[in-house]
Amino acid sequence: MIEIIILSFIQGITEFLPISSSSHLILVSDYLQFDNQSLSIDVSLHIGSFFAVVIYFYKDITNFFENKLIFFKILISSIPVMIVGFFLTQYEIINKIRNLETIAWMTIIFGILLYISDRLNVKKNIKDNFDYKSALFIGFLQVLSLVPGVSRSGIAITAARLLNFKRTESAKISFLISIPILAAVSIFGFKNLIFSENLEFTRLNLLSILVSFIFSFLTIKYFLKYIKKFNLNVFVYYRLCLGTVLIVLSYL
Repeated sequence: MIEIIILSFIQGITEFLPISSSSHLILVSDYLQFDNQSLSIDVSLHIGSFFAVVIYFYKDITNFFENKLIFFKILISSIPVMIVGFFLTQYEIINKIRNLETIAWMTIIFGILLYISDRLNVKKNIKDNFDYKSALFIGFLQVLSLVPGVSRSGIAITAARLLNFKRTESAKISFLISIPILAAVSIFGFKNLIFSENLEFTRLNLLSILVSFIFSFLTIKYFLKYIKKFNLNVFVYYRLCLGTVLIVLSYL
């Protein structure tokens, strides 16, 4: 029970911050030797995040007819990572890159890229400037987020900032792009929950969904407030410190 709450807390906090949720889940689970860090739990944690982003941005979603072109571009932007992610999972390639060395280097490299992109001039917004070219550029770069340590949120924000989108607009793009991706994961997860005959399995997964939802919702809300006033330096510094520690531990 305690393990599930800890993992759900980590997922909720890190999924929408540019610091990589997958790497934190892997690192904490390995360090604390958790037994419940499985694919099913990981999927349920993402279901909670899916509900959080959908509820937070429900006005954007309900205004579908007004924003239908934007949502179509969002869908296009999310397709590359879903296709590549499917094949990496199917052929178990993803497990070969879930190691400490990869997480360490990716944490540092993409932390530096986040810093560089956040220094650029900003002037664009989603309503006027989010075209198909921008959607495809962000979508293909987001494929890199399948590597632990890169961060889906981080690479989406970095890509949007490289295209000169405002900081808050970049974060919103990142959140909206997560909806189709998390929806695909959620469909897979609900299928397992519905057809499971293991009551304990279902109970643990439902708990992880609930706790992950709560912390994901709070993270979205306060992260958007934070970046209206401050830059992303605190996340860059965190990534550099964490990556350095992990590199030392990897090569000792």
